[in-house]
Amino acid sequence: MEYRKFDNTYIVRMDPGEEILAQVKELALAEHIRLASVQALGAVNDFTVGVFKTDEKKYYSNAFQGSYEIVSLTGTINTMDGAFYCHLHMSAGDDQGRVVGGHLNRAVVSATCEMVVTVLPGTVDRAFSPEVGLNLFRF
Repeated sequence: MEYRKFDNTYIVRMDPGEEILAQVKELALAEHIRLASVQALGAVNDFTVGVFKTDEKKYYSNAFQGSYEIVSLTGTINTMDGAFYCHLHMSAGDDQGRVVGGHLNRAVVSATCEMVVTVLPGTVDRAFSPEVGLNLFRF
C-alpha cells in the first residue's frame, strides 16, 4: 500500500495480494484516523461479504473467488471503546456482469484498489445494541 495526504483526504493505492481491511486498519493506526468516510474501486479475486438477518440478529457470509471488479466500496472508519473500528460494504461484479455484495469481511486485491479516505473532525464511538444486535454509532 502507498498513499498520499492532501489536506483532510488520503489517496490510497493497494497492491495485488493485500487484504483491504488489514490495509485500512494499518492506515488508520499509522495516521491516527479516528473518524473518516471511505470509498474505493478496484479489483479483487478472493472476498467474503455478509448479510445481517435482523430477525435472527445473525450474519451470514458468502465467499467468492475469481475475477471481480469492485463496483462500490463504501463505509466508515471510527472507534469502538476508543479503539479502531471499521464498517465497510462492498459490491463486486464478475465477468458476466453479475454483482454480489454486502458487509465486507475480507477482500484480497488482484490488480489494485484505489481508495479515498476523507478524514472528518471529531470522533464517533460505537456501542453494541442488544435490541438491534449490531455495533451502532453512539452519540
